[in-house]
Formats: sequence, C-alpha cells, structure tokens
Amino acid sequence: MPRFSVIVPAYQVQAYLHECLESVLSQSYPDLELIAVDDCSPDACGEIIDEFAARDPRVRPLHLPENAGLGRARNAGIAEATGDYLLFLDSDDTLTPDTLLAIADRLKETGEPDVLVYDFAQTYWTGETVRNRFAAQLAEDGPAPFRLQDRPGLLRVLMVAWNKAYRRDFVLREHLAFPPGYYEDTPWTYPVLMAAGSIATLDRVCVHYRQRRGSILSTTSRRHFDVFDQYDRVFAFLDQRPELAHWRPVLYRRMVDHLSTVFIRPGRLPRDARAAFLRRARAHCRRHRVPGARGPLRSRLRHALVECGLHRTYRAVRRATALAGWTRRLAARSARAARAAALQAHYRVQLRLPLRADRAVFAAYWNRGYGCNPAALEAAVRAHAPHVRTAWIARPEHQHTVPAGTERLTPGTAAYWTALARSRYLVNNVNFDRRLVKRPGQVFVQTQHGTPLKHMGLDLRERPAAARDTDFAELLRGVDKWDYVLSANRHTTLTWERVYPGGYETLEYGYPRNDVFQRATDQDVARARAALGLTPDTVAVLYAPTHRDYRRTQRPALDLDRVLRRLGPRFVVLARAHYWQDGPLGTDPRVLDVSGHPNLEELCLASDALLTDYSSIMFDYAGLDRPIVLHTGDWEAYEAARGTYFDVRTCPPGAVAHGEDELIDVFATGRWCDARSDRLRAAFRARFCPYDDGRAAERVVRRVVLGEPESALPPVVPLAERHPAPPTAHPERSPLATVPQPAGRLPVTDRR
Repeated sequence: MPRFSVIVPAYQVQAYLHECLESVLSQSYPDLELIAVDDCSPDACGEIIDEFAARDPRVRPLHLPENAGLGRARNAGIAEATGDYLLFLDSDDTLTPDTLLAIADRLKETGEPDVLVYDFAQTYWTGETVRNRFAAQLAEDGPAPFRLQDRPGLLRVLMVAWNKAYRRDFVLREHLAFPPGYYEDTPWTYPVLMAAGSIATLDRVCVHYRQRRGSILSTTSRRHFDVFDQYDRVFAFLDQRPELAHWRPVLYRRMVDHLSTVFIRPGRLPRDARAAFLRRARAHCRRHRVPGARGPLRSRLRHALVECGLHRTYRAVRRATALAGWTRRLAARSARAARAAALQAHYRVQLRLPLRADRAVFAAYWNRGYGCNPAALEAAVRAHAPHVRTAWIARPEHQHTVPAGTERLTPGTAAYWTALARSRYLVNNVNFDRRLVKRPGQVFVQTQHGTPLKHMGLDLRERPAAARDTDFAELLRGVDKWDYVLSANRHTTLTWERVYPGGYETLEYGYPRNDVFQRATDQDVARARAALGLTPDTVAVLYAPTHRDYRRTQRPALDLDRVLRRLGPRFVVLARAHYWQDGPLGTDPRVLDVSGHPNLEELCLASDALLTDYSSIMFDYAGLDRPIVLHTGDWEAYEAARGTYFDVRTCPPGAVAHGEDELIDVFATGRWCDARSDRLRAAFRARFCPYDDGRAAERVVRRVVLGEPESALPPVVPLAERHPAPPTAHPERSPLATVPQPAGRLPVTDRR
C-alpha cells in the first residue's frame, strides 16, 4: 500500500501532460502511485500515459471507454486508489519539487489528519508566478489538527480539490464523490472541510496552477449554469447533517459571491443568457436563504442585486462604478501632473539660491534605504566632518533604516528637490534623478556598488539581453555629472574609466562599506548572529545569487531545501535574493529569508561562509577572510548573455561547484574550508582587496570634504602586514571546532 495516490485526469491536454506527470514521478518522496486517467481524450493523452506506465511501475493507467468529465474521471481514480492519502492534480498543473516529502512530514507531525490543506501559486504564460493571496490562512501557528470551526478562514481559500491531501478511509467513510458538470469542486470541497474530524495546514506552495488560454472557465457556454446544481448538492449535504446547520449562512454568502463572479466575469456567459442567469440566481437565493446570512457591508449591494435578479440594474451599477473609477483615476493623474509641475518650478527657484557648503545628501540603490558605500561615507562624514549636516533619501517604507541623527528625505517632495538643488555634496551608488541639474560648486561622489565581474556601462552595447532598454546617451549624461568615482582595486579602476568615460577623478581607496569587516569585534559578530537566531554550533551559509539576464523570470538556481536535507541539521542558509528575484529561495525552516534585511554587512558578519555564483559580493566577502564557495552551473549561459571580464573559475576565491550535487559534496567533505580553499582566497584577496584596511571611508571624507592632499591621507596598511596567512583547516579537530584567531581578527570556523 503506497503512502500517496496521486490522481491525474487527462482530457485534451497533451501539450502539458508530460510536465505534469514528470513533476509527480520526480518527487524526492517515492512512496506513491500515480493513477493517470485518460478521459477518452481525442488527442495523444492516452499514449503519453501509456509511455509513462511502460517506464515506471508506479504509474497506473486508466482508460475510460467514453468521456465522463473531470468529476467522474476523478471518481474512477478514487475507485482504483490504494494509498493512505489521495491527492488530485489537474493535468495542466505541476507539483513543486519535494512537495510529497513536505506533505508526508506535515501529516506525521499533525497526527495523520483527515485533510491537509496546502498552498499553491498561479503561473502565467508570461512566466509570472503569483502566490495565493489568502496564503495567510494556511499559517501553521497554533494547535493542529483542528476542526473547521476553529479556522473558518480556510473557506476563503480557493475551493478546489487539488490543494488538499485526503485520508482515503475518510473519503470512503463519508461516501464523498465528485458530481458531473462544471464547478464540480464546489460540492466536494465544502462537504470535505465541514465533515472532516481533523484538519491541518501546510504553509508551502505545493502546486503550480497554470493559467492557460482556453481553459474551461474562460469558455463561453451555458454550461456555467451548472453552478446552480452544484450548490443544490452542497445544501442537500447540509440537510443530511443537522449538526452542520450552523454553516448554512456562511455557505449562502459564499454562494451569492460565486454567482456574482460567474455573472460579471467576461467570457463566461453568452450575452443572451445573462438575464436568465440572474433570474435563476434569484430563485436559487430564495430557495436557500436563511436568517443571519447578510454579508459584509461592502458586499450587500451586489448581493441584493443578485438576490433580486436585477440584471439591467446590475449592469448599470457596474457601468456607473467603472465610470466613477475612471473619473477618480483621471483626477488623480491630473493632480499628480499639477504637483509635478509645481515641484519642478520649486526646484528651478532653489537652483538660483546659494549652495549650502555644510550640506551633504546621500542615497543608495534607487532610494531603497540606508546602506552600501554611501551609508559608510555618511557615517564617516558625521565622524570626521561634523560641521557638515547630512540627509538621506529613502522611500517611505525604507526610512526606518536611516540613523536618527540624519535628516530623512522622501523622493519627490519639496524638501527632496531643495536638498538636490542646494547641497554641496551629492553621494550615491547609482545616479540621482535624471532631472538633476549639476550646479557649479556641487561635488558628486559616485561610489559604485561592487567590483565588476560582469560587463557594465558601455560594454553592454553588444549585450542586448543585459542592456535591455538602456539609453546609453542618457547614461553618459549622468557620467558627466560625476566628480569622483570610488574604486576598490586596480581592476575596477581600469574598468570604470573605460566603460564610464568622463572627466571625473578616480579614488582608488577601497570600498567604504567594507571597513566594518576590519573594524568589527567578536562581540559585533555575536550580536549579528544572535539577531538572526543563530546558535554558536550552527554553520551559517550566506547565499547571495545574482541576476540572470538570459531569463525573463528569476527562478532559484539551487534547490536549497534539498541541499540542507543532504547536509544535515547543523547547516542554516541565510538566503538573500537579488532585488529582481521572484519569490523566496527556499521553504525549509532552515532557509532564513534575509532578502529584506537592511544591512548586508551584518549578514556577512553573522555568516560562516559565503555561497554565491557571479555576484560582486564575493569581492567584498574576501576581505572578511572567511570561506567562499562558487556555484557556476550555468557559467556558459551567463557569460554569453551578460559577458564577463575574466573567468572567475580560473582564479576563484575558494572551492568551485559546477552543479548542485557537487556543491553538496564540497560542503559535506569539508572542501569549502580546507587548505586549498584558504590559498585560493589569499590570492584573491591580494588581487582584489589591497586597500581593505578599515579606513577607506575616512580617506574619502578627508580628500573630498576636508580637502586634504593625497600625501596627508592615512596610508594604506599592506595586506601582508595586517594579518598573517589565513588559517588552514585541521581535520583532526572536532567538526564544530573553531580555528584560533590572532587578536582582533574575526573568527573563521572550520566546521565539517
């Protein structure tokens, strides 16, 4: 007897069926049977099912003699099932990796409930993936299992059969079955949830629900009238169960909402059937209405129109609502245009007023918040040039990251334009608003935000996938506003001056954001780890992948859940997605999503090692002198689309893995922190971190703000004089031992 019976009915889905079946058979949890039901499909679905059955004994093909419809095809699968739990999957949808393992673990954890409800995400032909908007109802907080009355919010989740696992003996005991017709999930899911003696939830996306063109719900047909028969079946079930009568008002409101949705959704009902649909809805509401069934205030008008069958009034109200919305949007656009014109007029006035020599304005990453090189310089200005007042530009949702002693500016406000017009010092790691007018006497410090491995600036002209819609003439106009550009090493200097040609001066002082790595203490490291809930014996790996220009959607390159299962409980991944990444990088509790963490440097301090691919974070992390592992499984595709200045695989900062299994081996065998890894990192540091001595920000402030000559700046302490050679791994030590460090040096762990 298998643990799971996965039932997949198939009808005219030959283009999607292979992917669907493969998503089931490739699950890491193999204890399953796949019952693939050919609903007398006229295309190749039956042949595809037989092909899968021939290669995998877990596939049980079932060919129906005539087309029975989705509901009866599922019933046929139930009759053949032998598993402990039943799962349904539509033949154009897919299971996400490791779904069955996660479901099995949750079932065991919650005492084998009658029903387990899990999450899903809608996937579109554009590649966009959108998680269920009621995912909060699936939170695993609180006692489990439970009854529906304990968590009535579950009824807000899409009422479908394929986002649940059902104990088979519960289904047979309750004589549950799917009816014929459209909307067959309705008289299945409501009775299931109401009758279940125990329910649990799994807060994980387990199904990708394909939103394809030509689906049943987008077909114009009178068969949408089947929705009335389906709700008759739901209320008939309640009539047979007097103990469930208290659910009748709730189901009545859900029914009216559903009827309203079918009526207003374009493309479902034929035009000549719309009046008849609402007349039928009126009769239906009269038949099933009960006291206490009034919905929320915002829904009462819509419910009343459905209950009265006023199709002309309903359409008139919708037209009036649409017109009111259009009017509001037009008024809002006009108001925004007027405000923008007033602000630009204000800016032009401010440009004619004197510069304020004691003011400096900072920003980073398109106003995302306080961080990177500009943040380090802002702190250094307050420390070394206290006569200069600083301000930071950040969008409202990021202003909490700005220190209390710094003025906070919201983009697009009058104060923002005043600061840009009258501050002597402008500091950013990208460009400011393109409408910025660089005044005589203003000093623009372009800090950049990384050592370049991938092609940048003018080198993108021959890389259309990476350049996208870059306006290179506008890019050069921005470069013309720069007075100083920061550089971390000779490679960076030579690259910036070629790909961003201009009249600026390059300050090859190191990157200020990395000063903290040389100045932090063991106590700083302990605080950073404690803030993330990391225990002393935890091996914390910071995973920071970069953007893939050759992909429209940014899917994770690694299955972090699988990696952690293979490595064991000591490892934790701090997953920091690129800001263009879609969704989280993992679902395992040991994958800590730190994408929104305001301080990347603190994450580096808290981690024991860095795992990345082609991100410039490797150059910064090398100065921290902790293990670095590169995952380069798609190097050829990345290099072809983006272009790189050198092959990092030939001079890496540590161990290199070309695939996921090799990456697991790197960590499992200790190669991530062995002697060879140390030697590679030492050579990498010597090449790319020559100025990382903790005083880069001070040198910039003394040179730019205080006007000190180069000869008066703090000299760079050579790398060899700062620290001895990196320590080697000691195989004879305990797997969780810590390599002794010189005084003042950050700890480097040797955890196998």
